Amino acid sequence: MPSYFPTKKEYRPTIYAYKLIGVADKEGLLKVGYTTKANVDERIKEQSGQIHLKYEIVFAAPAIRNDGSTFTDYEVHRVLRKKGFANPVGEWFRCDKKDVKIAYDEARDRKENIENRDWDFVMRPEQKAAVEKTKRYFKSLKKEKSKKPHFLWNAKMRFGKTFAAYKLAEGMGFKKILILTFKPAVENAWEEDLSRHKDFEGWQFYSRNSIAEFEDLNFSRPVVVFGSLQDYLGRNSAGGIKPKNEWVHKTKWDLVIFDEYHYGAWNEHTKSLFDEPDKTDLSKEEKETNKIAEKAFAEGVDTAEEMIPIKTDHYLYLSGTPFRAIASGEFIEEQIFNWTYSDEQKAKEEWDESNGNGPNPYAALPKMVMMTYQMPDSIKHIAEGGEFDEFDLNVFFKAEKNKRTGKYEFVHKEYVQKWLDLIRGSFKEHSLDDLKLAKLYKHNKPYFPFQMPELRALLNHTFWYLPSVAACYAMKDLLEERQNTFYHDFKVIVVAGPQAGNGVKALEPVLRAMDDPLKTKTITLSTGKLTTGVSVKPWTGVFMLRNLKSPETYFQTAFRVQTPWVIDNPDGKNPNKKEIIKKVCYVFDFAPNRALSQIADYSQRLQPEEPNPEKNVQEFIKFLPVLAYDGSAMREIDAAGILDIVMSGTTATLLARRWESALLVNVDNATLQRLLANERAIEVLSNIEGFRSLNQDLETIINKSEKVKEIKKRQAKESLQRKRKGN
Repeated sequence: MPSYFPTKKEYRPTIYAYKLIGVADKEGLLKVGYTTKANVDERIKEQSGQIHLKYEIVFAAPAIRNDGSTFTDYEVHRVLRKKGFANPVGEWFRCDKKDVKIAYDEARDRKENIENRDWDFVMRPEQKAAVEKTKRYFKSLKKEKSKKPHFLWNAKMRFGKTFAAYKLAEGMGFKKILILTFKPAVENAWEEDLSRHKDFEGWQFYSRNSIAEFEDLNFSRPVVVFGSLQDYLGRNSAGGIKPKNEWVHKTKWDLVIFDEYHYGAWNEHTKSLFDEPDKTDLSKEEKETNKIAEKAFAEGVDTAEEMIPIKTDHYLYLSGTPFRAIASGEFIEEQIFNWTYSDEQKAKEEWDESNGNGPNPYAALPKMVMMTYQMPDSIKHIAEGGEFDEFDLNVFFKAEKNKRTGKYEFVHKEYVQKWLDLIRGSFKEHSLDDLKLAKLYKHNKPYFPFQMPELRALLNHTFWYLPSVAACYAMKDLLEERQNTFYHDFKVIVVAGPQAGNGVKALEPVLRAMDDPLKTKTITLSTGKLTTGVSVKPWTGVFMLRNLKSPETYFQTAFRVQTPWVIDNPDGKNPNKKEIIKKVCYVFDFAPNRALSQIADYSQRLQPEEPNPEKNVQEFIKFLPVLAYDGSAMREIDAAGILDIVMSGTTATLLARRWESALLVNVDNATLQRLLANERAIEVLSNIEGFRSLNQDLETIINKSEKVKEIKKRQAKESLQRKRKGN
């Protein structure tokens, strides 16, 4: 009987590659081998002379094909030699792990990988959903020719719009694809997906930066042409199409893709929604875009399609913040696919690996946390103003050139220095009120970015968004001054001004400074460069240090730090093991009312069909918690609290927070007014530490609470009027 049930042999044929560390004659070489042992590490240690040497396994994959047949390292060696990689001795090759992976794929698939492609990932569920919905809509247009053939992907950053757009083109059988962008810096992402992924073998990519000429393209195979809006739509002096661009207008394209479409909103209403950039930091392309936008508006053009003399049957618009386009009715519900940050984090939370779904594809996407801070009175008073005495970041960080030294300096340098001390927890100069609160809340610290050890350890690489080029250079000099020894561990990079370049060129010094990102520390200073179209994995925090009025600009910048950071083979023993380095990332804001207004505005615009703003905010902050330091303590704010602050500039429980619990004080306005009128009560309460500024607090609460009432009454009245009109 036992002979009918033989014991299953542990047999695991594997192709592996490793490198020796500290062995001069093996420098730059990889050993490519084969084993049937379950543990590759054991096999390497068995090899003669290896047991005492340090090594790192860079590649390991099953040596078995889908049909059940196996192959050995000899077939991989043959492919490597055919590709011209030096083989000075035995099974050692002068190549890297990418080359081994490509050779392994060819041996496994029995197919030559002519273009040396090494990516083979598949679409995530939401990418498949976007492609399928778009395909259905495009195909339905053949019957309904009256409708505009355009579709919008309202998908947050990190959605993978480039890869999914190519899969749409592949699924529709498109061969001529034109990509027009409002931000040329995204070119690398479009080219890399096309040139490295196996699904696009044989596809061709062309741009102004291509080595190949347009005439060399073979239109019997798929062709992707990438260009900036200002380049391909620019006119000559006579107002006609530039001769070099005539071929773009003569070609009948299968698909035209508008990337970063939120920057293409050019009518006057939209221009007022966007934040004014530092004019000295605009690239030539961006200046040209502005000219085209202004001209289009003057001619009464409202959409991209109206101003483009290009022939196509299908338009695809891509944006992480297409709020104007949605609000204006440019796209209706059946023409939009939505994927928000909340959708992503919910999918991450609900993924069930045990149900045969495999590893969680969202695991590497970090959770975001917003931390806002009310500046101490002794710092903020020099830059206050506005309806709610809002702290003005542009005034606070204003910089000018010193005529004597020729260097940029902060106008309020002494206070910016105090702020630098504050964010690392070493600010010593407090007002009397600050000192009282510090004593009262000694057990409830505000967690300033570089103060809390656990948080400080996560912020080795940060992005600081400043109001001007001058402010960037002033900040660099200040960080490097003698008194700021804490910041001397950080390499400070200024990515601002014409000399910094654009796109990939602007990114190069940042990547060079990071070098070994697990050991180095950097601070990147910018006025807008690198806020779109680039991915910098080591960035874990963004400091919002300028006035920003549009949620488009604010969250395009904020989501830069959500780029996943995953390390393959962290222990050097298992190349298939992955370690997530960045699990949480942070947004730091020192203008709390502005920050919370952005949250309220952004979450509402994501779901404009939902009439209850509190519900929208609640859904958003469920996955992006907001911690706020209001000058007394740091707490997580709920949706109702955010909306109260947005509408009034403060909350009705400001007084109660001095006792750490809103339950201890009835903040009814009538009660507060009676208290304010009672001199004896004021005298007694003023003897309690933490209530010396009671008169001012009471007046603030009453005034702001009345403001909230007025706003809520007006909203209720407007809502009732809308309902009556609807009836």
